[in-house]
Amino acid sequence: MPPFLYNTFMVETQVIPLADLFKAYYSCRKNKRNTINALAFELNLEEELIQLKEELESGRYAISSSIVFVVDKPVKREIFAANFRDRVVHHLIIQKMNAVFEPHFVYDSYACRKSKGTHFGINRVDGFIRKCSKNYVQDCYVLKLDIKGFFMHINKAILYNKIATLFTAKYNGADKQLYLNLCKTILFNEPVNNAIIKGKRSNWDNLPKDKSLFAAKPGYGLPIGNLTSQVFANVYMSCFDHFIKHQLGITYYGRYVDDFVLVHTNKNYLKSLIPRIAKFLKTELHLKLHPKKIYLQHYSKGVSYIGGFIKPNRNYVSKRTKGNFYEAIHKQNKLIENITNPGKAEKLLFLSSMNSYLGMLKHFKSYKLRNLYISTGLSKKWFIYFTMNTNFTKFSKIKTPKKLPLSPVEIMKENETDV
Repeated sequence: MPPFLYNTFMVETQVIPLADLFKAYYSCRKNKRNTINALAFELNLEEELIQLKEELESGRYAISSSIVFVVDKPVKREIFAANFRDRVVHHLIIQKMNAVFEPHFVYDSYACRKSKGTHFGINRVDGFIRKCSKNYVQDCYVLKLDIKGFFMHINKAILYNKIATLFTAKYNGADKQLYLNLCKTILFNEPVNNAIIKGKRSNWDNLPKDKSLFAAKPGYGLPIGNLTSQVFANVYMSCFDHFIKHQLGITYYGRYVDDFVLVHTNKNYLKSLIPRIAKFLKTELHLKLHPKKIYLQHYSKGVSYIGGFIKPNRNYVSKRTKGNFYEAIHKQNKLIENITNPGKAEKLLFLSSMNSYLGMLKHFKSYKLRNLYISTGLSKKWFIYFTMNTNFTKFSKIKTPKKLPLSPVEIMKENETDV
C-alpha cells in the first residue's frame, strides 16, 4: 500500500517558516543523531528541510515506512520507529500545538511534559500521601488503576475531534488548517500497512493482542514510539483528568499515561468510585480498566508507581527496575565475554543502557545498590573503555583504552589522584 497522503486546500498564507523546521530538526536529533536515517538527513540538511517544507505546504507530504520491533524492558511492548524526516514533522506539530494543549491539561498529568516525568510523578504522589495522612498520623488510602491495552484502544475519531475542537477554539493563526490537516494525516495513517519488521516474527508470539497495533480494531490504536502518540494521548485523557478532579472531587490525583492514582481518607468512597470511573472510560473514551491491576490499600502498605515504591518517609526503587538493571548488566557481560574488542555500536549501546539505569536510580536512595551492581556485578573488561564517577551515577568514555585494572574502585581512585 502506498504511503498515506493528505489532501488539503492550501492558501498563500499557510506557510511554515524554515526556522520552525530547523527548530523541529534540532529537537528531534537530540537522541537520534547517530541513526542511519538521521545521518543521511543531516548530510544535506538545508535541502532536506526545504524539500520537506514544500511538501508540507503543498499537501504532497507522504509518511514513510516505520520500523517495528518488540522490546522486553521495562515491559514487553511493540515499538514503531518512524523515519527520521517523519520524526521531524512530529516535533514540528507538537511544538506548534503544545502551546494550545498545555493550558488545558491538569497539573498532575506527568507523561511527556516539560519539567515533569516519572520522578516528578513519584514525588507528587508521595506528597499527596503525606498531606492526606497529615504527615502519617491520619488514615488515608491509595487507589491505583490501569487501563487495559491503552494505546491500542484509543479511538482515532474521538481523538481527532478533541484535538480539532481544542485547537480551533484556542488558536487563530493563518496556518491553523494546515496543522489540523497534517495532524489528521498522521493520526489516521495505518503504519502496519507500510511497516518493516525488525527481528523475528516469533517475537510477537507472547505479546498480548491488546498490546499490538496489528491486532487493533479499524479506527483504533496509536503506534507506541511516536512523539505525537504520547502527546495526543494526553489530549485524549484530559477529559478524564477533569472528571476525576472536578466531578468526583478528588484533590489528590495524578496520572502517568494510563497509570493513575487517587488518594483519599475514605476507603469505601474510593471503592465506590471504581465502577463510576469504569463507566466514564467506557462511555466517553471506549476504554476499559484492567481488571487485574486494581490496587486499594492503606498508605502504610506502600504503593508501586511508575518505577518507584512509595513508603512513608522513603521512596524505594521498584523490584522490577532492580531486576531489569541486573539483567542489563548480565547482557553487557555476556557481550564483552564473546567479543575481543567491542566496536562503536557496542560501546554506544553499553553507554546508553548503563547510564539510562543509573540516571533513573540516582533519584532514589540507591547508592549502595549502584555500588554493588557496578563494582561486583559488571565485568571488569568494560573498564578498559569506560570510567565511572565517584557517585556511581554515570559512565564516561576513556579516550585511550587502558589496561585491565584490578577493579572499578581502582579506576575511581586513579581518577581522584589525577584531579
